[in-house]
Amino acid sequence: FPTPCALKIAEKIFEQCNNAVLLMIDGEKMFPGCRVPPIVMYERKDARWALKDKHTIMLRQWEETCSIVNQLFSSGDQTLLVDFDSHLDDITKDWTNQKLNAKIMELISPANGNV
Repeated sequence: FPTPCALKIAEKIFEQCNNAVLLMIDGEKMFPGCRVPPIVMYERKDARWALKDKHTIMLRQWEETCSIVNQLFSSGDQTLLVDFDSHLDDITKDWTNQKLNAKIMELISPANGNV
């Protein structure tokens, strides 16, 4: 279930956009070769956040995404990921993840056989 902090952030976003959803990654389901997206989605129902039916969650290009993630793990580039909590602890850390995004763009480029 989402933490109180996640719920507070989701509430603020929902105040501005009433069709917002809360997406979370299920770390226990993230492993090499994972065939099902480890995504958990909550939607706002009856003044609370409720788990959305897993069968309605679809990700395009899941296999390509897994391939890129595996490449990031192989190269050790997952260490470039900075979450917002880390940024709050040390504001010199870039929570927009420009370096990681550039690496991902490089991996998905047509020059690497991906689109």
